[in-house]
Amino acid sequence: MDKKNKLGLSEADVRALFITPAIRNAGWDDETQVRREVTLTPGPIIVRGNLSSRNKKKKKFADYVLYKDLGTPIAVVEAKENKHTVSSGMQQALGYAEIMNIPSAFSSNGDAFASHNKVPAAGKNIETEFGMSDFPAPQELWNRYKNFRGIKDDHSELIQSPYYVDSSGKEPRYYQTEAINRTIEAIAKEQNRILLVMATGTGKTYTTFQIIYRLWKARRAKRILFLADRNILVDQTLVNDFKPFGSAMTKIKNRKIDPSYEIHLGLYQSLTGPDEADKAFKTVSRDFFDLIVIDECHRGSASEDSAWREILEYFDSAIQLGLTATPKETTYVSSSTYFGEAIYTYTLKEGIQDGFLAPYKVVKIDIDKDVLGWLPPPGMKDDLGEDVENRIYNQKDMDRILVLNKRTKLVAETVIQFLRETDPFSKTIIFCEDIDHAERMRKAIVNAAGKLAVDNPKYVMRITGDSVEGKAELDNFIDPESKFPVIATTSEMLTTGVDAKTCKLIVLDKNISSMTSFKQIIGRGTRVDEEHNKWFFTIMDFKKATELFKDSDFDGEPVVIFKPEGGESPVPPDGTPPDDGDDDDGDDTPGVRKIRLGKVEARIIARRIEYYGPDGELITESYRDYAKGKITEEYQSLDQFLKRWSEADKKTAIIKELEEHGIILENLAEESGQDLDAFDLLAHIAYDAPPLTRKERAENVRKRNYFAKYGDKARAVLEALLEKYADQGVQTIENTKVLKLDPFADIGTPVEIIRDAFGGKSGYEDAIRDLENQIYKEG
Repeated sequence: MDKKNKLGLSEADVRALFITPAIRNAGWDDETQVRREVTLTPGPIIVRGNLSSRNKKKKKFADYVLYKDLGTPIAVVEAKENKHTVSSGMQQALGYAEIMNIPSAFSSNGDAFASHNKVPAAGKNIETEFGMSDFPAPQELWNRYKNFRGIKDDHSELIQSPYYVDSSGKEPRYYQTEAINRTIEAIAKEQNRILLVMATGTGKTYTTFQIIYRLWKARRAKRILFLADRNILVDQTLVNDFKPFGSAMTKIKNRKIDPSYEIHLGLYQSLTGPDEADKAFKTVSRDFFDLIVIDECHRGSASEDSAWREILEYFDSAIQLGLTATPKETTYVSSSTYFGEAIYTYTLKEGIQDGFLAPYKVVKIDIDKDVLGWLPPPGMKDDLGEDVENRIYNQKDMDRILVLNKRTKLVAETVIQFLRETDPFSKTIIFCEDIDHAERMRKAIVNAAGKLAVDNPKYVMRITGDSVEGKAELDNFIDPESKFPVIATTSEMLTTGVDAKTCKLIVLDKNISSMTSFKQIIGRGTRVDEEHNKWFFTIMDFKKATELFKDSDFDGEPVVIFKPEGGESPVPPDGTPPDDGDDDDGDDTPGVRKIRLGKVEARIIARRIEYYGPDGELITESYRDYAKGKITEEYQSLDQFLKRWSEADKKTAIIKELEEHGIILENLAEESGQDLDAFDLLAHIAYDAPPLTRKERAENVRKRNYFAKYGDKARAVLEALLEKYADQGVQTIENTKVLKLDPFADIGTPVEIIRDAFGGKSGYEDAIRDLENQIYKEG
């Protein structure tokens, strides 16, 4: 093909005619080694007000990913139209190679390939170019990958063990693949203490399943123990991600380990206890398990003197893999000290920026008695007739020492008002100080909800460790298909491991000082569930708990604050680790008499709304402000915007461009409260241009007698299109399907209208452009 014709090809044509054949001719198998148009990340979700949209401009989409076998990516290829240079896609390809941690990136425009090699041979260039017939063979790029990752030949068999492929086509996301491969590679290199840190909602259990499956199939681990500390974590794993193990898998019950199974899921509590008779793990030999996976390892297993740790020490010859979203690093307890530094970390910030996790907005509410403090009048008695200590009570005292019934009522009414304004059936978790507070909050929600609670007694449930009825409803609460319960009041029980993927509102009426606990609580809302329209979540904070977002530790790298010689965790002076809020529900203030007051008033004195910003910081910004920033980033002045608008063959193309930035016209119109044409809405929001309504623009066109130059039939069509514009906007008249609607049916079929009134498609498109020019003409 000559260069002139080649320049007119689309990118898809360049891929099909030149790049795909070049890769195939180099020996790559289309079925197992090449994937095209691979979405690595969907792009972050933008939230403003009660509205959300995806910023598709930040979507990461690779034209080709090349694999040793499906599951182990080793190279990426970016394609460009022939009018671009050979290496014009290289920076894009390098960005993809970076997140996949692979050494080989290529770019091509169909004339040649540009190559970037992160591990060049001595004296060789990092970047080179070569002809279309010289693309590297699979073995060459596999050797380069092994060199880059430090993989030796005797590791290869384990590293090439197969992934599980299910019938639905589900496969690991890029970061899950990296976590899986790093773990398998570490084990191949004889590392037997491994830590994975992955934010809540990023699929730790699915990632773990693939790791276990590959080791199991390779017979590197014949017997596996998956350890958790809560029944729901074991049960969810058993019926969901681990289901493919089928009859090879069992849940440990009645303190018995059945050797006839290979995959064992168990509670720490079912394997050990204070007495020797409780230590069921000792009924099998120390080398019985080849692999032990410790879920939520920031909890009891991180502590040197924990009873749970003895299980790990008994099976010390096994590979031990710790999983957590929040590695515990304190003076007394360290996940990293036991497992070593994390071999892979995927943070909440990364998950939100990639678009896999839901962003959040924070509604901060200040109550007068909390913020200003409250001093009881001299001689005041509580509701039981006891003296009230004469001192200033503040936010930390609320609901732990001082119970103000009207404050609880105010919180409940504020929550219900928010739900009524958004969606009364949004799944909601209210975190309270203790069980007593959770029960009082349940009652207050019932009263505030009124008919909602009357119509269904399970509209709100207290789900705490002591409530049989509440715990029985936990499965229904986290089931997306189950409408009730809608609201759960709790203290600690729902902080960890509960997969409440449709949770849209988290209420914090609890003092939180532990960063570990705070991260876990926030993690209850971070899952995206497109099927059930869950794109973001709201945090309603009554006790300044969200100040922890400002702490650099919130989404930073874990730091070992104290790591003693020999790797042993220190024992604090009193012999017990400090309470960091990770315990199960219980009375958090044992032995403390609560002061209960029913008549003391409480009121809200301040309310602020903040959003998750592009750099991970909370910002105060409306959807309007966000849209203005993105429009002016794309078009620096009103003149630039006007020029682009007037030159565009179809205005819908500009609207779609802006949608890729997360600007949805319907959302913008809703927040601005104005029913304007797309042009006027955008120009007014971004540049403060005075807007005209669509009806005003349509009337201006009529006044110009513009239609006189057309024949009767064409004039009737254009007048009807102008009316459609006035009612529905420019997108409607740019879609030929409008000709199927009334009143066009009385004029003719779409084909007849285009042919008879305008002389064909080209004439019709010219007439539409002319009409749009008249609509947006000044004066």
